[in-house]
Amino acid sequence: MPVVNRIADYAEEMKTWRRHLHQIPELALDLPKTAAFVAERLREFGVDELHEGIAQTGMVAIINGQGEGPTIGLRADMDALPIPEETGVEYVSGHEGNMHACGHDGHTTMLLGAAKYLAETRNFSGRVALIFQPAEEAIGGARIMVEEGIMERFDIGEVYALHNAPGLPVGNFLTTPGALMAAVDTFHIHIQGQGGHGAMPHETRDPVMAACGMAQAIQTIVSRNHHTLEDLVVSVTQIHTGTVDNVIPDTAYINGTVRTFNPEVQKMVMRRMKEIVAGQAASYGVEAELDYEVGYPATFNDTEKTAFAVEVAKEISGEGNVEPEGGREMGAEDFAYMLQARPGSYLFLGQGDTAGLHHPKYDFNDDIAPVGASFFARLVERAQPSGS
Repeated sequence: MPVVNRIADYAEEMKTWRRHLHQIPELALDLPKTAAFVAERLREFGVDELHEGIAQTGMVAIINGQGEGPTIGLRADMDALPIPEETGVEYVSGHEGNMHACGHDGHTTMLLGAAKYLAETRNFSGRVALIFQPAEEAIGGARIMVEEGIMERFDIGEVYALHNAPGLPVGNFLTTPGALMAAVDTFHIHIQGQGGHGAMPHETRDPVMAACGMAQAIQTIVSRNHHTLEDLVVSVTQIHTGTVDNVIPDTAYINGTVRTFNPEVQKMVMRRMKEIVAGQAASYGVEAELDYEVGYPATFNDTEKTAFAVEVAKEISGEGNVEPEGGREMGAEDFAYMLQARPGSYLFLGQGDTAGLHHPKYDFNDDIAPVGASFFARLVERAQPSGS
């Protein structure tokens, strides 16, 4: 695989970085050990500027090239997940109950590898802004970094990111122009009834039956209220109520997720869900409150920047190992906020036949770290050639 030769020399060092990060998984915005490790490496590489404390533990490192030019942004997410690890590897998580089950340890490592190479060679013009972001899995660290002004502060003109992909052949790339990943919303429904003896349901206002009715009715939003050519997923994922077989409880709780691409479809779902909850509550004689949380927006790749990124990916992995029209999926990604602020592209990098993302047996494939680092490095060199 034609990775950059100098980056290939870093392969074992990158593996050491990644496995250290794997042992210190931290959550959301609170990444003190992870951020300290990343900052220490960046200082060792000799970056020109290091701006820490963005979105609490995020940072932006600046590397200057040769001569004047624009600034290109490269992003890696750093946070982990609250999942107990079951990999059995010798570098297992040292933070019980947390693990890098999505490969952000690998994403961080790939960007560090690119940083080391770019700081050493500087075979580009303008600047590169290396964005190390917390809280992708939780509250949207990308949104916070954008709101704190990183695009304007560092004059970033375009921005790119990678995500590992279990099931995609090792070193293969996949992306698509336009809509790539869905917007994600979360709904919570709190039902207040009147409990009583299970043998005397006529004396109660049963929240269990109301919850069942609402859950079933919510599914008709997909089957009866939207155009079949518009992608939409509405999933009820939790129903909690009751404690024992002979007691009808006072309350019930429903939780779920909504995935959309079209804002008009999203608005329709919100409207219908309010109508269904209110109508079903009246039907069953209970009170119900809908809490609808609008989450990450859809991830939209810029067509021109994606075509360029695909050409760079082909240079790294070969013409036949890049899928430029891979279609869209219903997963979500907070890099969407950065793509709303600046044109750019998000690509998947295959890591082979491994456990899936967010699985307790998942582990990042260290073999692809030099591939991802080479992609980032060549992206900068081709986007902003030095002219030397």
